[in-house]
Amino acid sequence: MKELLDTIFPTLSDELIIVISLIIGLLIAASLILFLVKKISPRTNISELSARTRSWWIMAGMFIGAVFISYNISYFFLAFLSFIAFRELYSVLGFREADRGALFWGILAIPIQYYLAYLAWYGAFIIFIPVVMFLVLPLRLVLKEDTHGITKSMALLQWILMLSVFGISHLAYLLSLPELPGFNAGGRGLLLFLVFLTEINDIMQFICGKLLGRHKILPKVSPNKTWEGFLGGVISTTAIGYFLGFLTPLSAPNVLLVSALIAIAGFSGDVVISAIKRDKGIKDMGNSIPGHGGVFDRIDSLSYTAPVFFHLVYYIAY
Repeated sequence: MKELLDTIFPTLSDELIIVISLIIGLLIAASLILFLVKKISPRTNISELSARTRSWWIMAGMFIGAVFISYNISYFFLAFLSFIAFRELYSVLGFREADRGALFWGILAIPIQYYLAYLAWYGAFIIFIPVVMFLVLPLRLVLKEDTHGITKSMALLQWILMLSVFGISHLAYLLSLPELPGFNAGGRGLLLFLVFLTEINDIMQFICGKLLGRHKILPKVSPNKTWEGFLGGVISTTAIGYFLGFLTPLSAPNVLLVSALIAIAGFSGDVVISAIKRDKGIKDMGNSIPGHGGVFDRIDSLSYTAPVFFHLVYYIAY
């Protein structure tokens, strides 16, 4: 596997090749195990775990392909993910006809935000959506002179922009971080570390919840979430993060802290979106990925883990 990846991606460091090989190996192993379980015990219900594994194949392929083929392609890819997520959110949240102009301005903010990430212009990147768009979008709504429901539209528009664009755009900025002496994995290593831990946390919380879950954590929001699943996910994700610490410039104690916070943030993003779906009476945010829901259903946790991880790494190492 390592020799094959080294041939395909000759510019990758040994650390990145090892982790990509590990991810592909784990996915193959998980798929084989699920296949055997279904063959041996056809009545066993593993549909949800199978769906999560297939989704992870899609996510892993998309991120590895986009990021490791070309840096420039990866920025466009991540911006496109934000656009799809933004579209899925505003399509289910019930905006007014009068909001169309402001929604268009929100879409225009996507390439600007990602260009700032590409330039690594930290000061502008960090204030463009939370400050500039926060001030501009309400004014655009007011210009329509339709005040019925305008307060809700102001709040919703800014919120989905923060979630689908500001949060996810931190993935792109990881690629723009400057090189550090002795840290060979670089921005691609940081991105791989974050995406892998976020996804493995989702799977480990699900598995621990299924095997050990007894006590519901938020029964009215996400009935399948349990304290056992949450804690099992945090512990296992923190342990896995420790062994993948070479993908970051962090010391061992900081890797443990960051890994645990990724797990907690991932859970938080998941239940926040679950609450919205329950409020709207929907199962998925969209159908962009046939059989797996919308794009935002796959990256909702990243909208929380990305800014948490980025700012911790930025503060500690840069």
